[in-house]
Amino acid sequence: MKIAIVVPGGVDRSGEYRVIPTLIALITRLASQNDVHVFALWQEAQPETWQLAGAHVHNIGAGHTLFRAVRAIIAEHRSSPFSMIQSIWSGAPGFVAVAAGVILRLPRLIHVAGGELVALGDIGYGGRLGWKGRLREQIVLRAATIVTAASAPMIEMLARLGIAAQRLPLGVDLNAWPLQEPSLRSPSEPGRLIHVASLNRVKDQTTLLRALAELSAMDVEFRMDIVGEDTLQGEIQALSIRLGLSAKVRFHGFLPQRRLMPLVRNSHLMIVSSRHEAGPVALLEAAAAGVPTVGTAVGHVVEWAPSAAAAVPVGDSIAMARAIAELLADEKRRLQMAGEARLRAEHEDADHTAHCFQAIYSNILTRARVHKTATDAHGRSQ
Repeated sequence: MKIAIVVPGGVDRSGEYRVIPTLIALITRLASQNDVHVFALWQEAQPETWQLAGAHVHNIGAGHTLFRAVRAIIAEHRSSPFSMIQSIWSGAPGFVAVAAGVILRLPRLIHVAGGELVALGDIGYGGRLGWKGRLREQIVLRAATIVTAASAPMIEMLARLGIAAQRLPLGVDLNAWPLQEPSLRSPSEPGRLIHVASLNRVKDQTTLLRALAELSAMDVEFRMDIVGEDTLQGEIQALSIRLGLSAKVRFHGFLPQRRLMPLVRNSHLMIVSSRHEAGPVALLEAAAAGVPTVGTAVGHVVEWAPSAAAAVPVGDSIAMARAIAELLADEKRRLQMAGEARLRAEHEDADHTAHCFQAIYSNILTRARVHKTATDAHGRSQ
């Protein structure tokens, strides 16, 4: 079948920088069985096309982007018809998928993968900020043929909006992140902590650093590696200095997967401090590497707690510090949690994700054929 996939970005032609690894893993697997065309809204400023992961990437670029994206999908459909249109993320990609799908009378599939359903006004984050955002999400989600989302908390948020959805995690590519047994930590060894996320308001590194300051005041020995692009112009690094954490915290900036993996594999705990997550992917990658997560009560952290992750209230730096200290002091529990997390990452990996999407696509086409056959038969009987 021929599938259109609409994304905001994450499909850079390099395949390494400015990419979303779980998205690339999904596209790779879908493209091995289907003719996949990815419509990236803002990967690059100028319109361009390229091949990536077996798919055709159509970059729309800046300037009347949504209108031109719909037009590009329609033009490609007229060249050779699509079977359906899939959006990864609701928001603008979802709007494009629904608009094109309605015009072409094609199934519209929306995967909610980020902050589309929240409104965090104090930091200006979320798809439901303001009446325009709320209206757009209502239109997109109610016009969708199928809605999926990464975790149970996201499914619950959709249910509160009156939207029925299927849980479908974006799993880790275990070819890129081979499964690893949890590594032992000696009692005298400082706890090696890692945090992987862009430095921004929703990832809430302020709470993370305050938790580390609490941990230091508790005389817990640790080292923290923070990996991610800085969008806050050094604000978090400055806070680290003010809290006296310079000797214990290293900022690496963005790292490609090949350089990130050794850091994760050498860690004892992954720390998630986000105010909102649909996933998060960092937890899944760490789990595959045998590293359990202490995190705020978002996404998979909620789903996996308490056996495969430790969850603390959002924004609670003291609770986070205590949860980290408790796991570092209880090696048996840390290893048990790591083992359970690894099993879950293995069960819901990128192959599982692609299989689920493929099954949804096949079911939609089967239902369409049955409906057409019934309609034709009814017409002949008249």
